[in-house]
Amino acid sequence: MAPREEASCGAGQAATAPPPAAAAAAGRPGRKMAAVLAGGSQRVVREAVRRSAVRAPASGCWGCGPGGKRYLLTEDDIKLQEFQQVKVAIRNEVHGNKDPYFKSIKEKLKKNGMILKNELKNLLHLCQTASDVELARKVIYRYHEQNGITALHHFKFGPLFMRLCYELDLERPAVELIKDQNLRGFFSESTSFHILMTMLFKKGHFESALEVLVEMKKQGITFNKETYLLAFAICYKLDNLESCKISAKLLEEAQLKGYTLPLRAYCFAVATALKQNDVVQAKFYCSQIMKTENKLYNNLKVLVQLRCGSLEEVIKTLEAAVEVDIPPFVKKIEFSEQVLATVREKMEENPDLSAKLGDIYMKLQASGRITTCTLEDMLFQIPSSKKTPAKLLIQKQLGCQAAKPLQSNLLLE
Repeated sequence: MAPREEASCGAGQAATAPPPAAAAAAGRPGRKMAAVLAGGSQRVVREAVRRSAVRAPASGCWGCGPGGKRYLLTEDDIKLQEFQQVKVAIRNEVHGNKDPYFKSIKEKLKKNGMILKNELKNLLHLCQTASDVELARKVIYRYHEQNGITALHHFKFGPLFMRLCYELDLERPAVELIKDQNLRGFFSESTSFHILMTMLFKKGHFESALEVLVEMKKQGITFNKETYLLAFAICYKLDNLESCKISAKLLEEAQLKGYTLPLRAYCFAVATALKQNDVVQAKFYCSQIMKTENKLYNNLKVLVQLRCGSLEEVIKTLEAAVEVDIPPFVKKIEFSEQVLATVREKMEENPDLSAKLGDIYMKLQASGRITTCTLEDMLFQIPSSKKTPAKLLIQKQLGCQAAKPLQSNLLLE
């Protein structure tokens, strides 16, 4: 791995590793999570789900509104638009009338006929309703029974079925099939699990998304950087001690494997630790971030410094942002108004620092470095270098419900 960056949290202190007590605390949940990820125990997951379920939803000072959209993966990851374009092409081939094709497939099922690869492929692209998906489900079982895992080396049907469920907003059949041992090997790649976890996350079903993550591990599917990003976001949203432990274990696992994780993955870990008032762990995660010239990192860094009681360091971080002279075409580092409000409240205990903050605030405001975006807005903002988030070509979304924000105490004492 690349060398770790030092994050300021206290005057001149380098957060290179958690102290022994914190490391020991992280070790215990690590052993529990290892059992869960290996499929040997569901206790930690059940506890994480139970604790998240009893938290009363609240708007929170930094959560997204009920109608807020939260994206984790891009269209380049999900490939929904590409799937829909193929759907249009195949529908044109049958002149917009799928009924004769569906009838022939049903006849094959009755006669125990051989289901061919292109037949299943076309069927999945012609599905438009939940009843269509039910037929596709039966055909999938028959195809897998007849062909086994061998046929899947030539074409991966798993992501295709998940994109269909994603488009039609049908998470139940997607979850049932991906967990069914009779279909073991049908969903043999990470993309299927990523699409399903993204769908569940967008609908606010964070506990189900965690269960799918565990299922992915049980089936021996290799985790990659997108998997870890989804995992940390899920743990962040579950917002309880057990999910914080899971987050710590997964980060340790990724580092041991030498993975270079996305910036947002580390930032989700920092935010999760702060929400659980684990300042030591949040400080440690912050020290792992190497790309420090961005607003998300700097806003989290300020909060970590504030929680550490390092008020002077907070002032230095904000002053540094003001003093940096950058060309007009370079994006400026912005600070959330809500983060600054939290800093202002804490600084009231020290009149001198409060006066300094007032001056800095005026300079930040004058230079356009204060944003109304909340920390959660920043966490879920896809970097501009990425493609735009996946959007349905079909505007009507069946039963889509925005995720309700969970109560957060990140900006609270």
